[in-house]
Amino acid sequence: MSGAARRGEPPPFTAPGEDQPLRVVTAESGSTIDGGIPRGVRVAAAWSWRLILFVLTAYVLLKLISLLRVVLIPVAIALLLAALFQPFAAWLNRHGVQRSLAAGLVLVGSLLLVFGAVALIAQTVIGQVSGLSTQVRQGLDEVRVWLARGPLHISQAHLTNAIDSLQKRIGASQGALTSGALNTATTVGELATGFLLVLFTLFFFLRDGATIWRFLCRLLPRPARVPVARAGHYAWFTLVSYVRATVLVAFVDALGVGIGLALLRIPLALPMAALVFLGAFIPVIGAILSGALAVLIALVTHGPVSALAVIGLLIAVGQLEGHVLQPLIMGRAVALHPLAVVLAIATGVVVAGIVGGLVAVPLLAVFNTAVRYLVEHPGGEPTPDRKPPGTRASKKDEARAEERTERAEERAGPTDPPPESSSVGERRNWLTG
Repeated sequence: MSGAARRGEPPPFTAPGEDQPLRVVTAESGSTIDGGIPRGVRVAAAWSWRLILFVLTAYVLLKLISLLRVVLIPVAIALLLAALFQPFAAWLNRHGVQRSLAAGLVLVGSLLLVFGAVALIAQTVIGQVSGLSTQVRQGLDEVRVWLARGPLHISQAHLTNAIDSLQKRIGASQGALTSGALNTATTVGELATGFLLVLFTLFFFLRDGATIWRFLCRLLPRPARVPVARAGHYAWFTLVSYVRATVLVAFVDALGVGIGLALLRIPLALPMAALVFLGAFIPVIGAILSGALAVLIALVTHGPVSALAVIGLLIAVGQLEGHVLQPLIMGRAVALHPLAVVLAIATGVVVAGIVGGLVAVPLLAVFNTAVRYLVEHPGGEPTPDRKPPGTRASKKDEARAEERTERAEERAGPTDPPPESSSVGERRNWLTG
């Protein structure tokens, strides 16, 4: 300190003008509540409240979807139909047809196709109703005889009592049937509204789908536009591939069931094949559940032996779908675990009924593709194989994709979106204008 004083400098830890050293005071933190809790418990508590928040958010989202299902379900169906019909509208547009006219032609053509199929099925049903009543009466008699003389050994008295009890229950439920008729009328009104909303939304999806997506991407912050735009591009590619594959699988299922029912001489083979076609849009279980009606018709018209034959036919078609069609066709479109598919269908049925089960799997496939792409390519870079994450493409598909990309680059105009093989900078310029 004396040396510092001779040099005219303040001593260490001494304030200028003072000879006393400064006292450094340190405060020791007292004991806290968290200090006595093990680290594992603190980590578990931190994760617990985050999981609770996530569950509450999912619950509120499901409730919101349930409240708005009258609007959201038609929009989801229109999105699936747009994925199916958009290639036709794009083909017409490439050949000089205006976008509005191309979308209108595709929409009218699809309506004619649907109404023509419905008219053909209705004509088939009407033509077979007269003979079907006689076959049903004979089949019920055969079933009654089989129940009495077969392995169950149910007496005629028990059968008569069961039929009488069923008739009494139906008579006592007139009020419930009346309220059910009113609910049916309300449901028919909702179906008509939903049908018109599907047509209206489908038209604009076909005409302005790219413009709508570009507008939505521009609402995002600038750094997120390119990754989200390309994730949406890959998700749309996945949806188109899924719908095409599902239509092909459903057609094969319906064809197999229809031919089998015709060979077994089961009535209403064509309507049952159409029902299987619609049911096959719900993967794994749709075709089997829709074929249960064919089993019932075979039982009441031709007896238990024909019903068992139809069950065997449905099992064979299900095995063909599960072991051949799904891996060969659907595996290239989406890569979802069967457990994820079943859970998605169950959740969709709980939230929105049969239509929810119909749209659950494609929505899951789209979400899976978008999330996997954003996780693997947060900067918006294209995938190395130019394919959506989670899909498998053959060499022929890759060659065709490269050829389509080259043709798209040659035909692209200054206002067209860049192809999927374009650079991130080109994509950013397109989004930002």
